[in-house]
Amino acid sequence: MSNPCRPLSVPLSVLLSVLLALLALPLAAPGARASGGGAGAGIETARTGRQVAPGVRLESYDRLEADRWLRIDELDVDLAAAGRAGGARAEYLGGRGVATVADAAARHPAGPGRRVVAAVNGDFFDIRGTGAPLGPGIGAGRLLHAPSPGAGQAVGFGADGAGRVLDIALAGTVTLPGGAVRPLAGYNTARPPADGFAAYTADWPAAELPALGPVVDLRDGRVTAVRAAARAAVRRPAAGTTLLVAGGAAAAELAALRPADAVAVRARPVAAGGGPLPVGALGGREALVVAGVAQDHEGEPNNAAAPRTAVGFSRDGRRLRVVTVDGRQRDSGGLTLTALGRLMHRLGAYEALNLDGGGSSTLLAALTGEPGLTLENFPSDGRPRPVPNGLVLTAPAGSGKTAGYRIEPVGGVARAFAGLGRTLRATAYDTALGPVASAGPAPVWTAEGGGARVDSGGVLRAARPGRLAVHVRGGAARGTLGVDVLGPPARIRAVPERIGLAEQGEGARFEVTGHDAQGAAAVIEPRDVTLEFDRSQWAVAEDGRGGFTVTARVPWAAGRLLASVRGVSAGPAELALGVGLSDRPLADLEDADRWTGPGSGAGEGHPGRGLALTPTADGGTAAAAPPRPLPVPELARSLSLQVNGDGSGARPAVEVTDADGGVATLRGPAVDWTGWREIRLPLPAMAERPFTVTRISAAAAAAAVAARGPAARLLVDTLAARTPPTGSARTPAAPDPIVATADQVRARPWRFTVEPAAEGRGGTDRPGAKDGAGADFALNGADRPPFVHRGVRFLPLAAARRTLDGGGLARIGALRAALAAAAREAGTGAVAVVQPYAPQAVDRKEAALRLHLLAEFRRATGKRAAVITVGAPRFAAGRSEGVLAVEAPRGGRTLIGADAHATGDWLSVRPDVVPGTVLGASR
Repeated sequence: MSNPCRPLSVPLSVLLSVLLALLALPLAAPGARASGGGAGAGIETARTGRQVAPGVRLESYDRLEADRWLRIDELDVDLAAAGRAGGARAEYLGGRGVATVADAAARHPAGPGRRVVAAVNGDFFDIRGTGAPLGPGIGAGRLLHAPSPGAGQAVGFGADGAGRVLDIALAGTVTLPGGAVRPLAGYNTARPPADGFAAYTADWPAAELPALGPVVDLRDGRVTAVRAAARAAVRRPAAGTTLLVAGGAAAAELAALRPADAVAVRARPVAAGGGPLPVGALGGREALVVAGVAQDHEGEPNNAAAPRTAVGFSRDGRRLRVVTVDGRQRDSGGLTLTALGRLMHRLGAYEALNLDGGGSSTLLAALTGEPGLTLENFPSDGRPRPVPNGLVLTAPAGSGKTAGYRIEPVGGVARAFAGLGRTLRATAYDTALGPVASAGPAPVWTAEGGGARVDSGGVLRAARPGRLAVHVRGGAARGTLGVDVLGPPARIRAVPERIGLAEQGEGARFEVTGHDAQGAAAVIEPRDVTLEFDRSQWAVAEDGRGGFTVTARVPWAAGRLLASVRGVSAGPAELALGVGLSDRPLADLEDADRWTGPGSGAGEGHPGRGLALTPTADGGTAAAAPPRPLPVPELARSLSLQVNGDGSGARPAVEVTDADGGVATLRGPAVDWTGWREIRLPLPAMAERPFTVTRISAAAAAAAVAARGPAARLLVDTLAARTPPTGSARTPAAPDPIVATADQVRARPWRFTVEPAAEGRGGTDRPGAKDGAGADFALNGADRPPFVHRGVRFLPLAAARRTLDGGGLARIGALRAALAAAAREAGTGAVAVVQPYAPQAVDRKEAALRLHLLAEFRRATGKRAAVITVGAPRFAAGRSEGVLAVEAPRGGRTLIGADAHATGDWLSVRPDVVPGTVLGASR
């Protein structure tokens, strides 16, 4: 789920003010490092927001910290009117076993005249047992389940809608025959007490009860059955039936009960410390903000950086904040509890509580005019996890009559190519931003500017590039969308360019994307695309979202698909296709003696030689790194490894590094077998491909470590990748127009060169005497201060530190400062970023953010921008979103002519040509 940079949607007339505001955002010092995953030391990089319902607003934003990226979603809810029919309310969600938040929200009864507008996951739960929540739950004023020991904290909402953080306990009794009264120690509790009585009713929030001893069935205050300890799982009681269980000394009293005995069970919640009881409550765990003070959780077991869900309240309880922070992803590293508390405090929380996080973190919100909810965050499991409960927001339903229209392009941003179609969809909404009961007559579409027209189906076609406005009208209701129309596509490509399918009948999605002469991109819809492919092997259909779905007709094949655009001279895009998985060897381990690491060495293979891994009995890990990293095919689904088990319970693992330098450990099963067996290790879906294998390891079983037993010894052999058969689909691109002849370069008003640093000298030479080629100066590094020369502000950016080692924060801070200066300088017509070739230091999100800032600077000021890379493996030149890119090779000199105030391109580039050089365009 990669999301490198959420685009800003800002009218062109105010882009400059937005840019300058962005540049003015606070930034940590270049050497700053986040402490324990704390949000606050970095910068906000993108933000979107929308009104979900009256009184409910969603804000989503990305941040760059010194040591991580963060992706945060927050609901800001006004509870002031919740006690009346006109406001938003928070209610308990779930109560019938684990389900995704979306499924639970779809079943939630919002009540007459109300609708569900948002939902979030809730309490920690018995994830390896019944799946029941550990904390308390109150719905519609009724106790649904009491907390397990030590899990009484909750967020509660009163009859007036106001919220607070409180502790909820159980007050209950069991009245036995003869009048003896005993305390009730558990009520629908996930972990029943070891001593005392516990009761379970139809409100039990899971499908099956926890392991129980003897059980007494009660109905209408009478014993109806006495059962021995259950041998099979006990299902949730039927309505009207209570199951009474007991442990410790109470077990004897339970065993003495007989059918028809009178037994009364009473249970009610109490608020610790007194105060009114909430009508709705949801359990949580750690307090994040208490009485306006963010809490310090350093040293506590749950304080590692992770995906998070939290709820906070203003001092009067009338303002609710619901926050999710994505984690365990390269795009978002998650927060510690301490950092989450600081975040909630900055958002205005006087009280805040941590809810279940990790793979459970899920936030959904309604889109304007839509009846259902949309997933807003990116769960770390790659899909929403079923959970037992949550928090749901309801709001008054509107009139159901059309009050306005939300317009959105199908399958992408609001961009179109001149002469090509772009489908727009109008969704009607009522006065409360909810769905309409009947859309009525089809709305009327119109367009202003660009010689554009929109047909009755919402398909826009514009005659020329520029900014235009599309309007839709239905009676008194209106809707408007701004659309950027690009020039005709100069090149097209399939996204992705390679698709590998596992088996016959499996399908995958692709789009055809165009790039105009300035490198600005937009989707090209199926109506304007012609496809050529082998129809005996593949089926291709439009997917209704601006793209296609390709499905394998046969179990094993490899081929290609060509996509061309009608009426466009750009060459076709190529998509490589394959179906059928096979194992591609990565290492046969015959060179096991060259693998290095603790507890490793050569051993007997399967057949031939293999790798022996001997973890130490005190918990040490045996590990071995290959002589050189092993590249994994880009479309591989999983890795396989032959393991000769010793029955010790040790766990083998393979460590891989993704394209951004992130490390993932693929852990195999505990080795409870002897002899050779193949294990399969799925590759992580959330990481950026391709992967590289960097280590194979084995860890001793925890039980063996605790017992100080003999060391395990695993033999492993034949590491392979299971992958489909596809080849390269890259179509050579024509040289970019800035690639020029020597005469064209010399025709520019002035020139500079990019060349390898002289021995003993690095950095960026300041302007000085011209050299033999007439160049004003040479660029040969990125470790000198910024300078301005003949209308160009040069910004050298070093790459000694990785993006998530503080380097990204320092570089983006320097770039914003340079752009702000260039925007103010009347004589400066362009900014040139100079960087060393360092793909392992600058991750894709930093690169995307840099491009975004340069492109917005260009659009807002009308000035130019370029990125010059020094020491690349080969020469390339191109552009994206109007930002020029030059990759100067490490093996020669590149001559660049410049004119910061030229009409058209402001750079002309010529490398030293050597035999075999291809002057291609960068992609």
